[in-house]
Amino acid sequence: MFDGLTAETLARMQFAFTVSFHIIFPAFSIGLASFLAVLNGLYLWTRDQTYLALFNYWKKIFAVAFGMGVVSGIVMSYQFGTNWSVFSDKTGPILGPLMAYEVLSAFFLEAGFLGIMLFGRARVGDKLHMFATAMVAFGTLMSATWILSVNSWMQTPAGYSINELGQFVPEDWWAIVFNPSFPYRLVHMVLAAYLTTALVVGGAGALHLLRDRADAAARRMFSMAMWMLIVVAPLQILAGDFHGLNTLEHQPAKIMAMEGHYDSHPDGAPLILFGIPNAEEKRIDYAIEIPKLSSLILKHHLDAPLDGLDTIPDEDEPPVAIVFWSFRVMVGLGFAMLGLGAWSLWRRVRGKLYDDKWLHRASILMGPMGFVAVLAGWITTEVGRQPFTVYGLLRTSDSLAPVAAPAVAASLLAFIIVYFFVFGAGTFYLLRMMGKPVGELDPLRGDGPIRTAGITPIQHTEVYEREPSDV
Repeated sequence: MFDGLTAETLARMQFAFTVSFHIIFPAFSIGLASFLAVLNGLYLWTRDQTYLALFNYWKKIFAVAFGMGVVSGIVMSYQFGTNWSVFSDKTGPILGPLMAYEVLSAFFLEAGFLGIMLFGRARVGDKLHMFATAMVAFGTLMSATWILSVNSWMQTPAGYSINELGQFVPEDWWAIVFNPSFPYRLVHMVLAAYLTTALVVGGAGALHLLRDRADAAARRMFSMAMWMLIVVAPLQILAGDFHGLNTLEHQPAKIMAMEGHYDSHPDGAPLILFGIPNAEEKRIDYAIEIPKLSSLILKHHLDAPLDGLDTIPDEDEPPVAIVFWSFRVMVGLGFAMLGLGAWSLWRRVRGKLYDDKWLHRASILMGPMGFVAVLAGWITTEVGRQPFTVYGLLRTSDSLAPVAAPAVAASLLAFIIVYFFVFGAGTFYLLRMMGKPVGELDPLRGDGPIRTAGITPIQHTEVYEREPSDV
């Protein structure tokens, strides 16, 4: 199965496989934790039982996703000491403390208050329960902050020196943590997490609306998700533009690969919409492009010169085809999210938000697309950094542990089998939970899908039709 592959290639495949599984769970839990804090706050403010029902519904889903994220993260971290021990030795004096700070501050904060959020409302009261929920949400954001600081330092290293053993050692922790790309990556990732959660919540709400458009909880979650889309999607596109400008300054080869610019353009570079990267001939075949638009986007001038990969040594070029296509998947899905949000806003203004079945079907289709966009973004970021683990300073080939290819292949095969079994079952369980009406996962409600506060489903529908309560 893995014949002919080197230990380095197999180790990279293994890390890519495990990190791809891991990243989808934090991306979901970051946004969902904040969504739970909002739902709990709105319930305490309005005493509307629909918010409480939604909180109880989504907190169970959050608990499962959080647990899966923890397990996948622990497995992934062990590879630093097995396949990438040289990388760990050289970068440990900097990355080790940062990872420890994430555990000691963010993870302990999440784990410490998680039990209170899940089970403590009746025991500690509404105020302390709200505080615990806010701390879980804050903890997830802090966790993202530390992890993004680690990754950003590998992309744009700063505040270090190299000792006689070839190790990166800290000189300025402020410069290390707040390295040049960190603010842009943090904003971009957190917004991506919010969009991912909004699409999942919107997809679940749309599914229940297709079954029963009078379901109050489904209406509420769908409405909140669509508001999040229309607000956050434009911000994400703007944040992505700033992030791209920062990458052009600090990692120009990555931008060249993303844009498909094999050649330099001294009088304005085109924006290549689609094409087939040809690594052997150093060109984009069958390119569909808009003249000079890339220069306008990246340097805000139509005739601004842009360097191409012809200015980069061949051994320092990232794999263009992967970066080129993953970037287009990410951007395409970003504009699809914006389009879905705009569609929902138009139907909301027309008073048809809960009646448009095609909008609901599109929302279900877009439900998992946030995860796809996150994966595409990470592929763009990490493959675009190649052939370096620490950009421009430490090559991937020099970061590998002295391991044999058959050993890495065996562990990779074991990971594939175990991950698809364990996380496949977990994902299936999450989907089953989201497929159930709110009443079936909410112990405070009756056993019907829209039963609330002792009102039968028929009475609830009649009350809702007289007094709609939308977000």
